[in-house]
Amino acid sequence: MQEITKTKKMILSALMITLSIILSRFLSIKTPLLMISFSFVPIMLSGVLLGPKYTCLIAGISDIVGAILFPFGEFFIGFTVSSILSGLIYGIILYKKQGELNKKQLIIRLIISTLLVTIIINTCLNTLWLVIMYDKAFFVVLGGRIIKELIMVPIQVITVFLIAQRS
Repeated sequence: MQEITKTKKMILSALMITLSIILSRFLSIKTPLLMISFSFVPIMLSGVLLGPKYTCLIAGISDIVGAILFPFGEFFIGFTVSSILSGLIYGIILYKKQGELNKKQLIIRLIISTLLVTIIINTCLNTLWLVIMYDKAFFVVLGGRIIKELIMVPIQVITVFLIAQRS
């Protein structure tokens, strides 16, 4: 893989932001305590292609612009922090500056990054934000979220692996 120029990175970033907003705001299932979407795809692909700096920006801008243009509930800055931290994790673990990742490396990095984001961000941090917002007990909110996250981990890994192999 050749190095992507700064102009191409900016164009790719705009595309990933747009995809993330569309997938999270229009093509997702939402309840007050749970959201199921494929908005992870552009963020994880950004991590593979662009690295942590761009992926953090893409994740943060996607969350803020999506919340302003197409809100579904109150805006809470904690979710933006979670998005940026997810971008950081994906960018650090999935990006390989020199050359491409082979299939085995990519699968291992996808599993590690997905588990870290799932455990630290989605399960713990986002549950904390929901507890703060809705004044619910942590473990009450956590139950349904754990089931969703267990289902989503293999879906995320397989989806991004298949897409990354084609790019």
